[in-house]
Amino acid sequence: MKQIHKSAIVENGAIIGNNVTISSNCYISSEAKIGDNTILHHGACVYGDTEIGKDNEIFSYSVLGSIPQDLKYNGEKVKLIIGDNNTIREFTLFNAGTEAGGSVTKIGNSNLFMGYVHIAHDCIIGDNCILANAVTLGGHVEIDDFVVIGGLTPIHQFVKIGEYAMIGGGSVLTQDIPPYTLYEGNRAYLRGLNLTGLRRKIDRSDINKLKEAYKKLFLGDKALKDVANELIKSENDRVKKLAKFVLETKRGIPFKRNINE
Repeated sequence: MKQIHKSAIVENGAIIGNNVTISSNCYISSEAKIGDNTILHHGACVYGDTEIGKDNEIFSYSVLGSIPQDLKYNGEKVKLIIGDNNTIREFTLFNAGTEAGGSVTKIGNSNLFMGYVHIAHDCIIGDNCILANAVTLGGHVEIDDFVVIGGLTPIHQFVKIGEYAMIGGGSVLTQDIPPYTLYEGNRAYLRGLNLTGLRRKIDRSDINKLKEAYKKLFLGDKALKDVANELIKSENDRVKKLAKFVLETKRGIPFKRNINE
């Protein structure tokens, strides 16, 4: 069964799954696909070629799949893909991709996007992330799994954020943020490992290995990439991931600690 309010506009061609609720004054484009058990609250809009998985809840006045805010966009075929079990709160804006970025913006599963979050073109978001109110992503940003970003945080285009990182509210990010770390400030500075988040999710033995790697990387006197080249040989997969991130960064890593500490 589907529950579609009589005031909603669902264009011919849209594919609507089972037990989907489309509330009053929603708009669904002819190219949209909406998976089972998804709920769209009053005034939510789904534009263009947007694919939404199952068990999502999309709150009032969200705008999903609108064309990218990129002056180079010239009507090319572009797409937004959203996975399963996401919560997308009021007044969020998710843009489709651009040809230069592979034409796809992609959102994973089980994420929480609070009010006024903006996901720009060609962003890739993993699973189990929390983006608090008014987090703003520039184009081509990549966020790995289990990342938490505090409210009112703008993130520069092409920035990458590794898994289990946490960003304090009101921060400004212009460089890549390594996995497992805690950053805050304008510009964001390193505060340490995200120990609270790590203790909730990963084994103590892995945390201890990450503590050792952190000290070598960020508290020693060797160049970051020299230390990373040593750590990449570790038998611990999480340490390897941290080292690999450091070696592959393109925007650089802000690693000096706050001078006021």
